[in-house]
Amino acid sequence: MSDQLEVTVSNHPDRNRWEATTADGDTAGYIAYASTEDVVVLEHVVVQPKYEGHGVGSALVREALDEVRAEGSRLVDPQCPFARAWITKHPDYIPLVYGEAAPAAD
Repeated sequence: MSDQLEVTVSNHPDRNRWEATTADGDTAGYIAYASTEDVVVLEHVVVQPKYEGHGVGSALVREALDEVRAEGSRLVDPQCPFARAWITKHPDYIPLVYGEAAPAAD
């Protein structure tokens, strides 16, 4: 397994994405999203080829989910296959997923 790259993940609501930046200021990747009052749709994760396999995508998804969780008023809709798979591997985040967070109401 490759070494994990240390990145800083920041939300940029003006661009509708969280960005992962390396220590030298390079944008290693981003997760694009759409947002409503109730849901944050995780549309897709993009990692620059030279940073693939170094945990950048995981850092992006984790930070996005942690930020939504801390905010406390919205759920996520992980339409991106990478984000959905990541959540499946980290079931403590499943309560944040729209449609899976609570039992269906009648």
